[in-house]
Amino acid sequence: MLSHHQIAAATRIGMLTRERDTVSACSQALEELRRALPLDVATLLSIDPLTGEHVQVAGIGYTAENSQAMAAEFVDTPWYRNVVRQDVPPSISEDADDPCQRFRHGWFYAERVRPAGLRDAMTGALRHDGRLVGLINLSTRDADAYDTEARRLLASVIPALGALVDPTAHTGDLHGLPAEGAASLVAEGGSVGLPGWGHARVAADDEFRPLLRAFAGTGGRRLRLLWQLDGTWYRVSLHRHTTAPGLTGPAEAVLVHETPTELPYGLSPRELEVLTRAATGQTNQAIAQALFLSPRTVHSHIEHLLRKTGAASRAEATALAVRDGLLRPAPDHLDHFVERSGLGDGGTGRRASGNLRPSH
Repeated sequence: MLSHHQIAAATRIGMLTRERDTVSACSQALEELRRALPLDVATLLSIDPLTGEHVQVAGIGYTAENSQAMAAEFVDTPWYRNVVRQDVPPSISEDADDPCQRFRHGWFYAERVRPAGLRDAMTGALRHDGRLVGLINLSTRDADAYDTEARRLLASVIPALGALVDPTAHTGDLHGLPAEGAASLVAEGGSVGLPGWGHARVAADDEFRPLLRAFAGTGGRRLRLLWQLDGTWYRVSLHRHTTAPGLTGPAEAVLVHETPTELPYGLSPRELEVLTRAATGQTNQAIAQALFLSPRTVHSHIEHLLRKTGAASRAEATALAVRDGLLRPAPDHLDHFVERSGLGDGGTGRRASGNLRPSH
């Protein structure tokens, strides 16, 4: 039967999920487990969402290098699969009913665990929002230390540990994103969906990726635009994003949010292209050359979009486009449209002077 000290330790671990300093909270969680259970070494690992590798977030008696090397070997063994499939973490001393070879009779115990002087251990798979996000391992030099009660105690804190080590649960400021739509964090190594949102489809679009790289290179704070993918238009916002320090995952990334939409004001895709180029300051002649149209056709598109948006002039229409993100830019257009904080333009820092150039 669990003691009141063990129950109190489990409660304190649950409360650690409120802490802002996640790495410190993970270390405190291991200390609580050390007070509640016999252990000589322990490691708490998070799965890097981009690489899939296990990375130590906190440890007792393990260096990060040793812990991560052992985890890389362990995940390729049948005993790892045994850990993942069980709700209650298995231990060496209670592995008699395991369907695979008993852990203490296997090579991993003989070559990695026993030479370190460890005689009992238990390992739990950490999940958060239905996703596998890490591992917890406790080991001791005492034989038969982790009985059913000890295993159940560890099982009781696994939800809290999963929330602590999940890097996507600690992404920091989400820039006031609306609840609807989909969102992903995109870094050089790939993209990561965020809990509560589906993956942003545009983030995986080959044609969209150069735009993402160009945005990251501008140093801008935000960019709003429209993007078509597989026949559906999306309102897209890109945000320069820094994740919470200390956990795995990208420290610098682009936060991509998308919401399905119809083209505003009944604009056609071609009119949106013309409006975007007009907002960069291009003349009708330059737009015609870029889009392989005649200047007369461009002039007609300008007249149509003025009528549809209700704008009184070309300058008013381009100002509307920049203000509301009615843009379908190419990568080399972004310096005209990215918002930059801290500059003397009402906080956007956007280069808007080109919008007022003549239309000839």
